[in-house]
Amino acid sequence: MKKYGKVVSQSTSHNRRWAVKVLFLSMSLSLIFGFLSQTVLSSIGAVMAILCIILFIAISVVFDMFGIAVASADEEQFLKWNKENIKGARVGLRLCKNCEKVCSFCADVVGDICSTLCGAGGACVVVALCQKITSPSLIILISVSVSAVIAGTTIFFKALMKTHALTKSNEIILRLGKLLEKTLFRDKK
Repeated sequence: MKKYGKVVSQSTSHNRRWAVKVLFLSMSLSLIFGFLSQTVLSSIGAVMAILCIILFIAISVVFDMFGIAVASADEEQFLKWNKENIKGARVGLRLCKNCEKVCSFCADVVGDICSTLCGAGGACVVVALCQKITSPSLIILISVSVSAVIAGTTIFFKALMKTHALTKSNEIILRLGKLLEKTLFRDKK
């Protein structure tokens, strides 16, 4: 929770409960997506694997942006916008009040799962590229190069997005709040 622009930690037992929940959530999601990546990605070929890697990098970057933005958003501004009945402010305020959970989910859970899926996709690309290569040193060079390109691309776009997330945090969370109000937090009338 934020108070006066700073993140204030809740009780230790509350933090432990959240850590246990996120442990089981991340393990469950990792099992599901790990199974899917082993069965689906291993049979789709290099081009589709590259497209999947691009998708996973994009998801990871966007969720990292949400995590940074919610951690740096101004809760007081959302209180003000909520009183003015601005669309997205109610959910944005809720996100700000739970910023440590939102940040953990966005940056850690989604980010780590996307990284795992990128690794699986990278392995598929390496296997496809190395099918007719017999030189072990060339296979190692291709494998390391694919890993370096995936890691470098992810880090590059996350670095670009972090500056945006820090400078435009309120706007990002307000837009996310609007989107969530239309979907997950829609009032049933």
